Amino acid sequence: MTLNRRQFIHTGLLGALSLGIAARLAAPHAAPGFAASAADRQLIAALGRGMLGSLPATAPIALVDNTLVAIAGLPLASQAELRQLFDLLQQPLARMALGLRPPWQDARAEQVRAMLDRWRYSRLTLLRSAYQGLHGLLYASWYGDPASWQAAAYQQPAIMKGYL
Repeated sequence: MTLNRRQFIHTGLLGALSLGIAARLAAPHAAPGFAASAADRQLIAALGRGMLGSLPATAPIALVDNTLVAIAGLPLASQAELRQLFDLLQQPLARMALGLRPPWQDARAEQVRAMLDRWRYSRLTLLRSAYQGLHGLLYASWYGDPASWQAAAYQQPAIMKGYL
């Protein structure tokens, strides 16, 4: 499907308006970087359920902790972008516009997965980029943890023992 000129302009204006509203709703004098809140932890856990499927009982806590450690290791500009994305996703109207009605703590894995799939295959590059960034971050946080290797039946090569 191709966009005509009018649709392109409307999409651009809607995107600019959405970003402007999200920026105004976010804390105007936030510190640089990413300061995680309880709502951020719920968001990461919900995204993990939707992206990774069913996890062992203690896995969401480890996934959230590992993700926050990974975010802390990112450049400040990337942390600031993630902060903007998380702030946007925590706004009820923005969350509904982006495809998820219930609050993150109440969202079922299937609902989150459906929203993420819409982002993954969206015509909008911004949504596809957000999906790819969250995908890389969550998968690295989960599979980078040796505790998750057993669930994936991964056997570490003998040559690597002692290095990790």
